[in-house]
Amino acid sequence: MKLAHALLQALKDYGAGEIFGIPGDFALPFFRQIELANTLPLYTLSHEPAVGFAADAAGRYRSTIGVACVTYGAGALNMINPVATAYAEKSALVVISGAPGAAERTMGLGLHHQVKHFDSQMLIMREVTCAQCVLDDPETAADEIARVLTAARHLSRPVYIELPRDMVEADISEVPAFKKQGKNVAAAREAARQTLKMLETKKQPAMLLGVEVRRYGLEKKVAKLARTLGIPVLTTFMGRGILAETGAPTAGTYLGLAGDPATRRLVERADGLLMLGVILCDTNFGVSKRQVDMRTSVHAFDGAVHFKHHSYSDIVLEAFVDALLAGAKKLGNAEPVTAIYPKGLKAADRQLLPQDVATAVNDHFAGHDVMPIASDMGDCLFTAMDIEHTALVAPGYYATMGTGIPFGLGLQAASGKRPLVLVGDGAFQMTGWELGNCRRLGLNPIVLLFNNTAWGMLKAFQKDTGYNDLDDWHFAELANTMGGNGVRVSTPGQLAQALETAHADTSCFQLVEIMLPRDVFSKTLSRFTGAIAKKSALSAEADT
Repeated sequence: MKLAHALLQALKDYGAGEIFGIPGDFALPFFRQIELANTLPLYTLSHEPAVGFAADAAGRYRSTIGVACVTYGAGALNMINPVATAYAEKSALVVISGAPGAAERTMGLGLHHQVKHFDSQMLIMREVTCAQCVLDDPETAADEIARVLTAARHLSRPVYIELPRDMVEADISEVPAFKKQGKNVAAAREAARQTLKMLETKKQPAMLLGVEVRRYGLEKKVAKLARTLGIPVLTTFMGRGILAETGAPTAGTYLGLAGDPATRRLVERADGLLMLGVILCDTNFGVSKRQVDMRTSVHAFDGAVHFKHHSYSDIVLEAFVDALLAGAKKLGNAEPVTAIYPKGLKAADRQLLPQDVATAVNDHFAGHDVMPIASDMGDCLFTAMDIEHTALVAPGYYATMGTGIPFGLGLQAASGKRPLVLVGDGAFQMTGWELGNCRRLGLNPIVLLFNNTAWGMLKAFQKDTGYNDLDDWHFAELANTMGGNGVRVSTPGQLAQALETAHADTSCFQLVEIMLPRDVFSKTLSRFTGAIAKKSALSAEADT
């Protein structure tokens, strides 16, 4: 079998549903085979960061791998930030880079796109991926592909595959099939027994869910566990959207001092907290009023279960959840706690505010099907916390800008569902132009562009600055030139009507440019930045 065909088939067998990419000279032979084989659909975009983000979002939604294909040097090195995002947020992104062939490496000349050494790109990628390989030997290529793709699936981290262009049509053996990670059943059962025994003695137990629940495709099992235990279930900021498509009730998203006080108390006052797949990071816990007591918590993450003074290693999350399900019983008879989201926007002729956007979307969802959401970083993401619980992809931990539009394209490609995309004007300036590819690719997202003519989240941290201010680019006027429809709104009534019009028109992407005051932020973001500022001030006082 030709190497290119074996690699494409392996990607499909290991869970990929499509390839996102940008062709370049060192990658042209492989791109040609992608098109000829038609094993996976190919979505080409305009800039490598968008390629990486779109592929990442597709993998996140599908709970498998996303695939990004680029060329050597100028292409792959432009992908570092998306790959870093995937690494930090535990997403199985597969990066395939074309590379110089063997003969080109012996010419004695520096090659275009080469940085320092031929292997400089590999060295750089090694820092932000969990496994790497160069497919330069037909005898080992099949096993190397399997090794790297298996690491992506088992560890849920990005991986890197370098494909010299003279190897694309080399003959190799069939790539070994994917094997699920081995389960340490005995250790999982013991960890589950101890966990359930602890929870049974508690008066206020709760469950907190993080990204690994979705990364490993465990939402249905965790939903069943939640219904069986009958205790409050919440998601972390990063885990927002988990269980949304299972029908299981959630009590909201834990945001510490930035969130609802009743929701916060369920986590911070829990005398037994079961944390499944939760990343311990500042965006999840940095604004807690009361730190989570790890002595009364069980933390299952990254192949281990931590409980009091015990650590059970080599336990995959699925094995732990299975063991919990096997021994779980009802812990209480209280009605499930369900989050309440704002509804009932009055179509007043006044200036729109960030919280109006969430209310308008909730009103719209009440009359139509709930849509999956892709969000960029900034006040648009904090506003999303007040929108009806639905599937969500967003950079909640790494917090990079520019993800929103490509995340939305990847989300639609993977789900087949029309997404709602939330993005700020600063982030749109980075990657918003990828919308120009929608007509060619058959995609039609609805985009809500929060335009406060500023890098709003930075303004929230530093109010008296000029360098965080932006000009008004009148984005809605540009939508038609990119193959979509655009409208600019500034009142609640206009926003509600724009949502209805956008929903009714499925012929192309819809861009709703929402004009907001420069120095007014969502209540959630204001509480978040206020809590961060207060903690920073207290820390500074302690250091003096």
